[in-house]
Amino acid sequence: MSITVKNLKYIYNKGLPGETAALDDVSFEIEDGSILGVIGHTGSGKSTLLQHLNGLLKPDSGEVWIDDACITDGSTKLVDIRRRVGLVFQYPEYQLFEETVAKDVAFGPRNLGLDEDEIQRRVRYALDLVGLNYEEIKDMSPFEHSGGNKRRIALAGVLAMEPKVLILDEPTAGLDPKAHREILSMVKRIHENEGMSIVFVSHNMADIASMADKVIVMNTGRIVLEGTPAQVFAHSEELAGMGLNVPPAREMTDKLARIVPGFKSEALSITQAAADIKAFINN
Repeated sequence: MSITVKNLKYIYNKGLPGETAALDDVSFEIEDGSILGVIGHTGSGKSTLLQHLNGLLKPDSGEVWIDDACITDGSTKLVDIRRRVGLVFQYPEYQLFEETVAKDVAFGPRNLGLDEDEIQRRVRYALDLVGLNYEEIKDMSPFEHSGGNKRRIALAGVLAMEPKVLILDEPTAGLDPKAHREILSMVKRIHENEGMSIVFVSHNMADIASMADKVIVMNTGRIVLEGTPAQVFAHSEELAGMGLNVPPAREMTDKLARIVPGFKSEALSITQAAADIKAFINN
């Protein structure tokens, strides 16, 4: 499912002395089945943008299209938008509330008015997608689990709605390295198996480089850079001026390029950086 954003504008405190353009003429496209990475410092407009993509906020002007449906024209029902677009906020485990895992994951589908057989099918499907065994955990309290598994359960609750677009706001924030890797692997597996379009927001540039097909960089409510990870992270000085860094591998190879004559690398991963250094030495 594709997403097209056209000239989106949203103003906080409109008509008041503190009026601020949180989004200012934002336009971009997400191709069906692709992963879009979104980066920007705090206050750049990322979260405001995400809330427009599933109808939580309405723009002052501009349009958001999900395939052939304009979700900002007032005619599309919010329940239809939520069926198409799943939004997972930062620290989603704080939104767990039911007494068992199965009941928590079933909450969204049950509110759609589905019959019990379909609800249970979706709960099993969603828990399987996030790598959890339904029979083992269905009757457990979601609060008995580790931070990483709580996050998986919260994500399963969104996936049980069977969205075509998945929006992830800092999905690895606050996790230990092991859980961090597991969540990234899970997101990649979901993308590969389900083919859904994904919007991935993160302050971790290595994650963005490894996950995204395309990256947009936001600053003061506008998109200031857009392209593949390699294209965007080639602007290291411009990114630094916005308080953003590049993936550690790129930072390292850039430093080497400044002190070693003839060395060049556009590596975004440690594996590629090591290969480029080895090739340079062998030549």
